[in-house]
Amino acid sequence: MEGGAGGCNQRSPEEVFRDFRGRRAGIVKALTTDVEKFYRQCDPEKENLCLYGLPNETWEVNLPAEEVPPELPEPALGINFARDGMDEKDWLSLVAVHSDAWLLAVAFYFGARFGFDKESRKRLFNMINGLPTIYEVVTGITKKESREKIRNSNGKSNKSGSKPSRSFESHAKATKMPSPKEEESEGEDVDEEEHGNTLCGACGDNYANDEFWICCDMCEKWFHGKCVRITPARAEHIKQYKCPACSTKRARA
Repeated sequence: MEGGAGGCNQRSPEEVFRDFRGRRAGIVKALTTDVEKFYRQCDPEKENLCLYGLPNETWEVNLPAEEVPPELPEPALGINFARDGMDEKDWLSLVAVHSDAWLLAVAFYFGARFGFDKESRKRLFNMINGLPTIYEVVTGITKKESREKIRNSNGKSNKSGSKPSRSFESHAKATKMPSPKEEESEGEDVDEEEHGNTLCGACGDNYANDEFWICCDMCEKWFHGKCVRITPARAEHIKQYKCPACSTKRARA
């Protein structure tokens, strides 16, 4: 993304957001579906390493830029040194937090560079804020909040004597997730609300009822089939599905 404040190559908040979304998608992959590869590359014996998300939705672990000041804000330095000194889950969460901060820094660096006014900066922030943070995707916090919200909704429905909605987890582990026609209308509303708050554990996007999803039997996170390379036909033959992150943990153990 090139151009400068006051220059002829101005960029819109939407273009900066596309850059943000691409970099974010790359980092989410590194910390979820590609976590085994990411773990191996963060060798504590190497020099200070950084995790970079790229606009084309890929990622790389590399040394920081040598030029001073760098062309873009730099991500957290030396993420590899903490790898073996922390619980893996805590380490990935720490990398996620620093990655969230870096993505915001890059986005608003572009905002300043392209001369965004107050309204443009606000529009950019609102688009960014519409996505879950990388930390939320990696830790599953948003999903936990969604479950609690649904439990509260079900409790209210039960008190009023209405039929409780079917739990999201009671759907087949590997199916599309449409709202069942036989549910009462109130139950359907709660079910749809729960589905809408569900995030893919790989890409972080919200549930869509026209896509195939599968749930990990270990961590209970849901994934787009395409994100973990599982087709409906293949899922029919899986008795217990383990996502890439859980499979990696079991292999190391």
